[in-house]
Amino acid sequence: MILYLHGFLSSPASGKARQMQAAMNAMGRGDDFVCPALPVSPRAAADVIFALAQLEVPERLAVVGSSLGGFYATWLAERIGCHAALLNPAIRPYDHLFTEPGERVDYAGNVVQIQPEFSDELRALATGPITQPDRYFLVAATGDQVIDYRDMLEAYAGCRTRLIEGSDHALSDFPVYLPEVLDFCGINPAKA
Repeated sequence: MILYLHGFLSSPASGKARQMQAAMNAMGRGDDFVCPALPVSPRAAADVIFALAQLEVPERLAVVGSSLGGFYATWLAERIGCHAALLNPAIRPYDHLFTEPGERVDYAGNVVQIQPEFSDELRALATGPITQPDRYFLVAATGDQVIDYRDMLEAYAGCRTRLIEGSDHALSDFPVYLPEVLDFCGINPAKA
């Protein structure tokens, strides 16, 4: 099973989530792909993620996380021992993500309320250095305009890494790297 975790203010309708779902559907594996709409509260998001992860044994679960979803994916992988593919993952989101409480509009057009305590909720999910680099696959773009790719490389040193020259935070060229992500997750698109 692949558990896809979208980024901050994003949704299951994001480009990468839809591309992964389409690829899984094309292989007849659509039922093995789950992409929940994550609550804006990190504590609530962690509860949703952990509950969904319990549907599969860790050895058969791969989590794919984009941006803040990558931070959550790391938390889950360290907690239960599953594999994690990280797409331009947030490194220290608690330092900057929720610094301005108030209303925001998410990817789907919904108004969400940012609470001051969300930074502390994120900090509570921080894992420190990763314990088993072989469980991780980092996809990092040098052109990411939100997260410095050098911070990603440092945080995931020793992990399998695909460093993309250029691109952007959204990984607009994600279809090029999608087969490699699926392969890491144990799904070989060439054999489907």
